[in-house]
Amino acid sequence: MKVAFYDEVSESLHRELPETAAAALKVFINIDRFDIAQSYVTAKVENRLGDVVRINIEGGRNGIELQETLFKLDGKLPRFAYIATTLNESGKTLIRKLPVIGVKDWLLIYEDDLFLLAVKDAYDELDIRLVE
Repeated sequence: MKVAFYDEVSESLHRELPETAAAALKVFINIDRFDIAQSYVTAKVENRLGDVVRINIEGGRNGIELQETLFKLDGKLPRFAYIATTLNESGKTLIRKLPVIGVKDWLLIYEDDLFLLAVKDAYDELDIRLVE
């Protein structure tokens, strides 16, 4: 089956996206709904312990700040995160590679397209794969 991509960046990154088994750490997040603020969106998700944590997606600089209970970091800080999602209406795949810039209480994702598409409620899942 041929994959339709959101843009050329996604198509290019698809070739380097680590297989699920090869990713150092991975998480698949289901998002019920986004809450829209002025310059960011938030959502509540459940971590592997059953606790509700928040994710925050905003535009601007590119990067990601990880949330400890969503990933088993064990004191390690991966270099990059690949984020993939399938857009609800078009079925196109969006992929981004973001530098990991730290660890916070929330999962913070800084990426323009993910932010703009979240405002439009264009996706409801995020596949995040971390690599060292």
